[in-house]
Amino acid sequence: MLNKLLLGKRGIITGALNENSLAWKTALKAYEEGAQIVLTNSHYAIKKGGIQKLAEQINCKVIPADVTNMDELENLFTKSQEIMGGKIDFVLHSIGMSKNIRKKMPYTLLDYDDYHKTLDVSAISLHRILSTAYKMDAMSEWGSVVALSYIAAQRTFSFYTDMAEAKAVLESIVRSYGYHYGKYRKVRVNSVSQSPTKTTAGGGIECFSGLYELSQLNSPLGNASAEACADYCVSLFSDYTKMVTMQNLYHDGGFSCTGVSEELLQVLAHEQSDIEL
Repeated sequence: MLNKLLLGKRGIITGALNENSLAWKTALKAYEEGAQIVLTNSHYAIKKGGIQKLAEQINCKVIPADVTNMDELENLFTKSQEIMGGKIDFVLHSIGMSKNIRKKMPYTLLDYDDYHKTLDVSAISLHRILSTAYKMDAMSEWGSVVALSYIAAQRTFSFYTDMAEAKAVLESIVRSYGYHYGKYRKVRVNSVSQSPTKTTAGGGIECFSGLYELSQLNSPLGNASAEACADYCVSLFSDYTKMVTMQNLYHDGGFSCTGVSEELLQVLAHEQSDIEL
């Protein structure tokens, strides 16, 4: 049931690559709830992905932007305000890239040039986006910025390598910039720590299928779907969460608070009995 929670609001959504991506699902949901939207991604991702199809679905413009380039980010906010006719009410940061993960580099042997790139694209880009909006006074009062994260920022997942540090930095920026932007314009800044989700980015992580099943077994509610994540992000863009800021919000079916479930113990016991046989 649609409630038009975002009627009259203007938003920028980053990172929509294809129909499986969290940003894609969030853009669709925000549009259904009444928002005007501008989509953005890197020049390469726009060329290779299906973002134009999404733009046609939700009747919006696509503005390319390299999130490591301040001039391009300023252009993004300038043109978005011109297109939508006012200041921005919400932004979704859904950006992550690790060449080390693509190359299957073990954590102890990371390529440091690629490590720096991971941090710049996946985490520092949030600071750049917030700084650009702050300097341009481009966000409405009580606006909302949401960044997508993962529990590897708080717990060790050996195969998540340098993306774990990127998510930790991302969540720190949420807290720090959330304070300053809240004092300046009452803009809220939060991160959503989502369950493992079957996206293009998730599929690039070694052992992802095993991680997905582990999380499913060890979460009382099971893994949160991409559609459910979109719903949650929309609630954070809305006026119903105006006093929520500087938080890392777990959207993971209870995984983050569960030690071990009975279902997982049963699977482990079954596998152990097979080994003994």
